[in-house]
Amino acid sequence: MALKPTIYKFRISLSDTNRDLYDSTQLTVAQHPSETLERMMARILAYCVKWQPDLALTKGLSTVEEPDLWVKSLDDQIELWVEIGEPSLDRLKKACRLAKRVDVFSFNSKSEVWWEQSKNKAHQYNANIYRLDSQAIEALAATVSRTMDLSVMISGNSLFIDTDQGSFEITLDTLQGHE
Repeated sequence: MALKPTIYKFRISLSDTNRDLYDSTQLTVAQHPSETLERMMARILAYCVKWQPDLALTKGLSTVEEPDLWVKSLDDQIELWVEIGEPSLDRLKKACRLAKRVDVFSFNSKSEVWWEQSKNKAHQYNANIYRLDSQAIEALAATVSRTMDLSVMISGNSLFIDTDQGSFEITLDTLQGHE
């Protein structure tokens, strides 16, 4: 018998001062049985950083042919492919071939090792690669509840998150940019 995903509901108030964007959204997230809370929260933060009207969560871990987030055009072309974690160079190559824009959000304690091993070859791909502060992601993940209000303010390379359980600052470092 397969394990079922855990459903989380987030009400997000988003302020992105970098893009003069102020909006609110409701997001229902299915956490795959093998997905950690840290990875799920990295997905939500990437969603906030890349927010636009057509941005959608995909089936994620359960469907390897899809990214974690994407924007598709009306003719089903992939405009934006967003990976969470540390993809292989082959997956990065595939994403760059299939999508007009590729963004990677690395988030855990092994991301520094992954980047050191990948950076010499990753530069050949037209991908933006970011690293979220892993310790701050862990602290935020420790406060997650099944229904949650998040206030997310993005300013410079920092995300300021307010929850009922506390406030967090998560830095977003650009490892490789092709904007």
